[in-house]
Amino acid sequence: MSARPNILFIITHDTGRHVGGYGLGVQTPQIDRLAAAGVRFQQCFCSAPQCSPSRCSAITGLAPHNHGEIGLTHRGFRLRPGVATTPQLLAAAGYQTRLFGVQHESPDPVGETGYQHWTKGHQIEAVAADVADWLGSGPQQPFFASVGSFETHRVFPSSGDTPLDEVYVPPYLPDTPETRRDFADFNGELAKVDRAVGTILDALEAAGLDENTLVVYTTDHGVAFPGAKGTLFDPGIGIACVMRGPGGFRGGQEIAALVSNIDYLPTFCDLAGVPVPAEVQGRSLRPLVTGEATALRDEVFVEMTYHAAYDPLRGVRTRTHKYIRSYEYRPYWFGPNVDDGRSKQYLANGWQFATPRPRELLFDLTVDPWEQANLARDPAHAAALTELRAKLDRYLDETGDMIVKGSYDQPPGTVVTPATNWQPPEAPE
Repeated sequence: MSARPNILFIITHDTGRHVGGYGLGVQTPQIDRLAAAGVRFQQCFCSAPQCSPSRCSAITGLAPHNHGEIGLTHRGFRLRPGVATTPQLLAAAGYQTRLFGVQHESPDPVGETGYQHWTKGHQIEAVAADVADWLGSGPQQPFFASVGSFETHRVFPSSGDTPLDEVYVPPYLPDTPETRRDFADFNGELAKVDRAVGTILDALEAAGLDENTLVVYTTDHGVAFPGAKGTLFDPGIGIACVMRGPGGFRGGQEIAALVSNIDYLPTFCDLAGVPVPAEVQGRSLRPLVTGEATALRDEVFVEMTYHAAYDPLRGVRTRTHKYIRSYEYRPYWFGPNVDDGRSKQYLANGWQFATPRPRELLFDLTVDPWEQANLARDPAHAAALTELRAKLDRYLDETGDMIVKGSYDQPPGTVVTPATNWQPPEAPE
């Protein structure tokens, strides 16, 4: 790299892996255009399946229980004082740092998070137009620009007359007219995101900035459907990650290594020549794309503590298995933490909102990728259970997760929905 690269970071709400190239039956030609010239990470995961904790991991390189924002910022949760963020680190190194559109890390992204400028916006197509105008104005370089969209967060506007027989429903949900219509409306929002990505890519090329700009498309966590967002199942923690630009992020590569959104900060610092804070838990992705490494880790760790309601979960995901531990007695799909919509309305009286969730869940992803068969009490899988229990225990101890003491006290000044709308018949064994 002849000069410090620009970084343009596009992040959407609640999209999971529902973009082209991830096998979920959707078409996103502009995001695919980015991937065709760049790198698609097929096994990227977020640290947490809800907005603020995951987004804060993306800008700090830390797990939520380490960066401190273990719940939603609009409900009063905040980063731990002294935690460094990507815009802070890059601004200190001479980068122009700008935020366009939506963020969900702080009520004051300029004063607290480190952005020097914030162009407010909500809907992605208008936000993309603002980004395009700025790129065409000849911005100061190098820059770090974060572009956030409200889409594909609920509520989804009607997609009109989309033929329902053309809509893909993931196997973890029942294939009904209600879920098909819900995904049709989701796909309408996704199409807006994709067009906006195209607008930004065109503006970047017209400004002559594409060769020295790392463009990133990603999202915060899984889609806002039952069994995804707000859970540690793969539809909740699996995210799209596409990068194109200098430093080896070219060539239409498909990377199968396990990576996490805690890896974004060290990657950006690596490209910018900025030292990574010692406490950062993520690792630069650059060795994967240059061929210096084939893997960064053997597992990813995931967690949830607060969303609308308190529902503490911790988990570890390897290439072949998933282990989830529940610290409170809840249903599989905990009603207060599932976004309202057609799918939830249809399923609300079903087993997913009434059947108790076991304290431990174990899945063999090689034969059960949609995590339908819990093997935690199957003697044939006792060795895998013991191994993953130990991995998680060691991680929680080494990273100082207070959940090992049994529960988190609600931080002062935060607002949490009481978990009183569902009463278990009796505690499980």
